Amino acid sequence: MKIAVICANGKAGRLIVKEAVDRNLDVTAVVRGENKSAAGKAIVKDLFDLTAADLKDFDVVVDAFGAWTADTIGNIPKVVEHLCGLLSGTDTRLLVVGGAGSLYVNKEHTLCVEDGPDFPDAFKPLSAAHGEALKLLRQRKDVQWTYISPAGDFQAEGERTGEYILGGEELTLSSKGESVISYADYAIALVDEIVGGNHIGERISVVQK
Repeated sequence: MKIAVICANGKAGRLIVKEAVDRNLDVTAVVRGENKSAAGKAIVKDLFDLTAADLKDFDVVVDAFGAWTADTIGNIPKVVEHLCGLLSGTDTRLLVVGGAGSLYVNKEHTLCVEDGPDFPDAFKPLSAAHGEALKLLRQRKDVQWTYISPAGDFQAEGERTGEYILGGEELTLSSKGESVISYADYAIALVDEIVGGNHIGERISVVQK
């Protein structure tokens, strides 16, 4: 199985690469500059310059693009749209590191985490961008996508416990009643999905056990 991890130098990307490499999977980093991940191979290219030819030999492409500033978060759905265009009609699966704001908080699926009164205003633009990316994916029947939402508290420096709870479209809480997951445990869940391929065309979510 050949895997490409886009933005492999990022915090999430590096841990996803490491998790995959530790399982002896064939991983290629897609980076703009020097490869700082554990991948032994790299495509050095801006992701918006990637072509279908660059990705044609991969079984799985991971979109680990992250953005936090007002002038970059709009690229979150643009990256998804670009990658969908490259992978349209192929057997290559696309796994997207998503957001938590679009997780539903009621059985009717009419209210999301981001609709809550306590959802911070500062995070709303970022949540909206991730939500737009998910909407784009839902419209694609020509791409084998999986969107993976982390818990609400997505901890870059959190410990690797080696365990997680797999959820679906609704916000799932841990055994302590919390919505928390470390980047390291999220990486385990994502690589499990790479190997298993059990949720094509679906949004899933993960939270610590």
